[in-house]
Amino acid sequence: MIEKLFEGAIWRSRFIVLLAVIFGLLGAVILFVVASMDIWGVAVYTFDTIITHAHPENFHEDIVAGIIGAVDLYLIAVVMFIFSFGIYELFISDIDEASGKSGSQILAIHSLDQLKDKIAKVIVMVLVVNFFQRVLHTNFSTPLEMLYFAGSITALSVGLYFLGKVGK
Repeated sequence: MIEKLFEGAIWRSRFIVLLAVIFGLLGAVILFVVASMDIWGVAVYTFDTIITHAHPENFHEDIVAGIIGAVDLYLIAVVMFIFSFGIYELFISDIDEASGKSGSQILAIHSLDQLKDKIAKVIVMVLVVNFFQRVLHTNFSTPLEMLYFAGSITALSVGLYFLGKVGK
């Protein structure tokens, strides 16, 4: 009897995972809102610059950097969604609507390894986007620096190629 009670308590303790699910979803929503506000800020800045006929020195770089920064936040929000859905499906229950006719297989998680792989791929994309955002404001003054830049882009491309081959 004690064994049965103990095993029942252990099994029901999995519901503590709901905290990670709820706050993961909340974090994702917050990131989507912040990224959208960043895009809005870039749009307002662009509109004001066009209306006033001003043309700041780094106008294009600032706009692209702002949008890439927002894309970075969107990707991190996607990681949070994938994490929340995956943890819920692994520990609590399958999401019935996701397995229906209109359901998407992108969020279907059946093992911890699948969850890890999906999150890792999105995190790599976040790092790539972040790399390009930082490169926008980098000044290259020597041919060797340009060679390093070309080498880093090649390394990223090769890495993304092999990452796409994983799981196929």
